[in-house]
Amino acid sequence: MGKAILFSAPSGCGKTTIIHELMQYFDCFDFSISATSRAPRGDERDGREYYFLSREDFMRRVEADEFLEWEEVYQGTCYGTLKSEVDRIWAAGRVIVFDVDVNGGRNIKRYFGTDALSIFVMPPSVAVLEERLRSRGTDSEEAIVKRLARSAEELKQAPQFDVTIVNDDLQRAVDETRRVIEDFLQCTNSSTY
Repeated sequence: MGKAILFSAPSGCGKTTIIHELMQYFDCFDFSISATSRAPRGDERDGREYYFLSREDFMRRVEADEFLEWEEVYQGTCYGTLKSEVDRIWAAGRVIVFDVDVNGGRNIKRYFGTDALSIFVMPPSVAVLEERLRSRGTDSEEAIVKRLARSAEELKQAPQFDVTIVNDDLQRAVDETRRVIEDFLQCTNSSTY
């Protein structure tokens, strides 16, 4: 079994931005592409942002035990991690990086145990989180209200993760996360793992 780094946070906390910064630093990382039953948004492409599956295909794969973890995040919309993604990345001798919701993060950590480092990215406040969600301009008012309601519950789960990073300053959050990952991987730069 290889190593895994998993990031979880309520939507709008900046975890994806932090991941993008760290992917440039750690050359041993490979990003796990999640599967979803939702339709692509904007210029999203299958196999790049997500594996876009029909609801029927997604549920068929659930029945066939092809998912490491999955969840119906919003009614009718499922997200999950295909076991084939884990196999693909570890076969290449790389460290898997997961960007998953809070429940997915807890489930993956339970599955991998000490071979995974679970990182919870926390907003500086709920007000800042709401401001970030609104400033994106990608969601309807209804979607923002749903995300904020879900976020309130997800924030309570932070103590179940190995590390909590408060993203009140992006560069500081990236630097702190990088140090935590280096300690976990027992390396001092991007080329050693």
